[in-house]
Amino acid sequence: MRILIAPDKFKGSLSAREVAENIELGLRSVLRDADVAIAPMADGGEGTAEVICNALGGSLVKCKAHDPLGREIGARYAWIANRKLAVMEMSEVAGMRRLSKSERDPLLATTFGVGEMILNAAQNGARELIVGLGGSATNDGGFGMARALGFRFFADANELTGTVSALKNLTEILATVAANARPARTVSPASSKTQPTRLPPQLKIVAAVDVQNPLLGASGATRVFGPQKGATDDKIDVLERALAKLADVVSKEFGVDYRGEPGAGAAGGLGFGLMSFCGAKIRPGFEVVAEATDLESKMENFDLVITGEGSLDRQTLEGKTAAGIARLARKLGKRVFAVAGCTDGNRKVRELFDGVYVLGQPRMSEGEKMKRAAELLREKAQELAKSL
Repeated sequence: MRILIAPDKFKGSLSAREVAENIELGLRSVLRDADVAIAPMADGGEGTAEVICNALGGSLVKCKAHDPLGREIGARYAWIANRKLAVMEMSEVAGMRRLSKSERDPLLATTFGVGEMILNAAQNGARELIVGLGGSATNDGGFGMARALGFRFFADANELTGTVSALKNLTEILATVAANARPARTVSPASSKTQPTRLPPQLKIVAAVDVQNPLLGASGATRVFGPQKGATDDKIDVLERALAKLADVVSKEFGVDYRGEPGAGAAGGLGFGLMSFCGAKIRPGFEVVAEATDLESKMENFDLVITGEGSLDRQTLEGKTAAGIARLARKLGKRVFAVAGCTDGNRKVRELFDGVYVLGQPRMSEGEKMKRAAELLREKAQELAKSL
């Protein structure tokens, strides 16, 4: 029997590789003659750069950037030299993991550091760039990123360089030719196929997303994800108005309107920002990672596939790794099983798999599950193996 193990991370507990390795240990303790291989996966969230880097034999590049509150930090992204491909995660500089719980405030958080990383990759000769949009602490629609790339934002004669709330007064957007140069109006990224003058025109950018939310509205970036980033009801109204004005002015200045595009609301509207200011293409993160790692060709050589992630729930269906693995396995006629930290019992999710194994006992707390995740994964893998 040939078994492929292709899980995502268990967020806050184990990386995708650690999940895969523990499942493998559990399987091998029962199925001693099985041919088992691991293929750690991601869906555009945290871990995406590491997965692609390891699969393609890349290296890590370090650069200076600024965190969500403007503090200078050291950042890293993956570099695949033979393809001139850079793979980065916005959460590396603008993620929740960069802030303490008391520091979380999407009115103050900025994506400026994301723009700095993009510029660094461009200066290193990148021709392709993948940006994973997950784990964000921001809700600025790419305002900070665009400023780092040379765009300037004005409310009449006053330049806006502060927090995202200032965008409610936005009237004009300009792009500089170079640092300290006189601003000149930018042309539409969509109509001209050009990008900001601080980026080379041949640079192709893909935004890898694991959600399909638009920028605005009840299912938009602010109302769905703002509360978990620290936005109270009054701040949500301010943020929504600011992003709506940003979308209005982008439409007027550039002649494009991406506010309703699936994924525009990813990472606090950074999906919208990357499309509007960088001519980026939004793609499901799982598809990006699967393509980069040649997952389909690998899977064809196995009889059975095991995937997993921290939570199997309704969001799993919106582009998460477990659903992507299940659909690809079904396409290839393979049996597929999932191991999860928890599940909400969603029927459509369960129907994707031949079996679902949930860590722990019914009364075990989430904290205990996270502490004992490696041990519990091995136990569930043993249970799965015995059923085969």
